[in-house]
Amino acid sequence: MMTHKHVKTALMYVLLLVASGAFAQTQTTNTHSFTLQQTVEYAKKNNTQVKNALLNLDIQKQVNRGITAAAMPSLSGNIAATKYFDIPTQVIPAGAFGPTDQAVNFGLNYNSTASLQLQQLLFDGQVFVGLQARKASIDFQSKNIEVTEEVIKTNVEKVYYQLVVSKTQIALIDANISRLEKLQHDAKELFKTGFAEKLDVDKIDVQVTNLKTQKLSIVNSINIGYLGLKTLIGMPAKEVLELTDTLSEAQIKDGILQDAPYQYSDRKEYQYAMLGKKLNEYNIKRYQLSYLPTVAVSGTYAKQAYRHSFDFLQKGDWYPASWVGLNISIPIFDGFAKDAKVKQSKIELKQTENNIDNLKHTIDSDVEQATLNYKTAVATIDFQKKNMVLAETVYNQTKKKFEVGTGSNTEITAAQTDLVTAQTNYINALYSAIIAKVDYQKAIGKL
Repeated sequence: MMTHKHVKTALMYVLLLVASGAFAQTQTTNTHSFTLQQTVEYAKKNNTQVKNALLNLDIQKQVNRGITAAAMPSLSGNIAATKYFDIPTQVIPAGAFGPTDQAVNFGLNYNSTASLQLQQLLFDGQVFVGLQARKASIDFQSKNIEVTEEVIKTNVEKVYYQLVVSKTQIALIDANISRLEKLQHDAKELFKTGFAEKLDVDKIDVQVTNLKTQKLSIVNSINIGYLGLKTLIGMPAKEVLELTDTLSEAQIKDGILQDAPYQYSDRKEYQYAMLGKKLNEYNIKRYQLSYLPTVAVSGTYAKQAYRHSFDFLQKGDWYPASWVGLNISIPIFDGFAKDAKVKQSKIELKQTENNIDNLKHTIDSDVEQATLNYKTAVATIDFQKKNMVLAETVYNQTKKKFEVGTGSNTEITAAQTDLVTAQTNYINALYSAIIAKVDYQKAIGKL
């Protein structure tokens, strides 16, 4: 029979189980099963470089608001109160009110003024150009986002496909281990019947161990690759990322080397550089227009009160005053500062033009190099695939010879080594080819 103490202990145990279950639920990590496109979209939202590029666009929008504000009317209010300890004195010359000069105090001890002032800029060359350049500035920052996203996308595709190819690599290693374990079993049976030496069994054991060690190393590299991909796309390391896309030779060869000529304008870096040139031209125009006068109009409406004591909130007269003013500021000489600014901005424009010319040469070189690499990589896939099939055929024939006693352990070891080498070369060819395709698509501006 359960005592009260036993019931209490059981209840505590149940509560601990419930609590531990709740804690486990809070520790559950998210699992993301992503295609390549989903991985790229995730990176666009979470990669730090992309997020900062988006913030640069927001900053530019606020800068543009400031430029717009300079062309809009501004309204300000002012309230002032003055206490005179000594009322200002005015001297009235002799003859006005008497035979001698008369010193007279004008005013009261307390004065107060409340006013509203409206100002409107009518013309300022630099503000005028700033208003014209607002759209170009937004386009410049927007294009910077696209350039950043393309760089991230390029890197994501390369790492993604490297990890996808690694699945094929693991599958090939598992197949090799399975073959060797079958051979290991057969060799032990032959040893038991006296048709094989203990040395033959030991050599096969070494090969099995080497392959399992190689698999362990590759799995570790793959895990590090996943961590690198999560860092690249801005995903927390503790979350689980699964890649759902596959990679085939047909995908790699699809749309290979289209004959349509590439255009410089297809490259986002070129578009970005051209927008930079446009902003340079606006900069020159801004400094050139700074030679022109600036014109502004202002208007003020005020009420003034005068008191013997500080009682402005009580009844008393407030006297109105209002006026309108026009201000024209004409630059005459500034020590050639404006001339220096104009010349500096023209030099900066020339630098931008030089960079654009160099970018064209770089694009030409990128396309030529990417085309050659792509062609070579696709051809290498075909060669390495044939070589891998041949190596597997040689291994199978050598294994049969060993099993019937007409082949040596040295032959089968060499055949196994050649097969692993051929498989590794094929995996490397697959990865090199998809990287070459990504580089080619980026080079022609079609990524």
